[in-house]
Amino acid sequence: MSTDRFADYGRPRRVDGGLRARSARGAIGRSWWSRRFLEVLESFALGTRLTRGRSYARAGQVLSLDVAPGLVSAVVQGSRPKPYQVSIALRPFPAALWSRIEEELAGQAFFSARLLAGDLPDELEELFVAAGAPLFPAGVQELTQRCSCPDFAVPCKHLAATFYLLAEAFDADPFELLHWRGRARAELLERLRARRAEATGTELPAEPSTTAPADADDESTSDSSRSLVDAAVPAAGAARALAGLSATPLVEAVDRFWLPPVPLPDRPPRLATGPDLLLRQLGPPAPAIGGPGLLERLRRAYRTFGPADR
Repeated sequence: MSTDRFADYGRPRRVDGGLRARSARGAIGRSWWSRRFLEVLESFALGTRLTRGRSYARAGQVLSLDVAPGLVSAVVQGSRPKPYQVSIALRPFPAALWSRIEEELAGQAFFSARLLAGDLPDELEELFVAAGAPLFPAGVQELTQRCSCPDFAVPCKHLAATFYLLAEAFDADPFELLHWRGRARAELLERLRARRAEATGTELPAEPSTTAPADADDESTSDSSRSLVDAAVPAAGAARALAGLSATPLVEAVDRFWLPPVPLPDRPPRLATGPDLLLRQLGPPAPAIGGPGLLERLRRAYRTFGPADR
């Protein structure tokens, strides 16, 4: 292989106004869905090929990031004048599968209320798995990763930087994860409201009118007119999240007051990974502390003791 191919490699070009990771040091990702996403990626044993993109993400080398159904697109500035085009494809769920998922979500008040309030509860992952639609890829082969740079490694640091910025995008708006899987936030919530209204026999609230009343300029606007205008203001906060739920008389709910609205899982979802996952992520130790020989001894010890599930 000719070395001229990498002759112009060097430090990345400085970027003004790029997307910069919020965390200056340590782990990236604060919410369960972003941490879970990075945990899944690390379980693929990508090792330093993933972590070397962290500095790119923190330096603001990602110029743009767009999430669409089945495809994440990014533009990343490297060491060459022309930025690199990056794409990460993940098959979106088909419409029939989304319809079944929405039916499951609408059938449980707990999920409907949390989603309509703008939150993705931890239990959501288990519901998607039970419906045959895992939120996260089960293997690296489910991701189609492309970058226009000449680096043959997958992921290269440009792809890795995109993964980290994508995790932070999930922090900012968890519905981006569902959007990647094929359902935009507005469409999903509208379908949930419609299904809840159908299940409870209530009508969807009318869209607020933007037309001013005929006597808007009349100083003698009646109290009844003001009441009509106030009634057009949509509910917000908890009132909006609970608007489509049926009211249960208190006398019928006293015995269930301290019970969870849905059955709780025995334990949080876990990845089935080998006991030497951490060793695969860190790479070989320095010769001063034993080098590759120490790594192999630790690997045998990890396999002997097995996972700490006891």
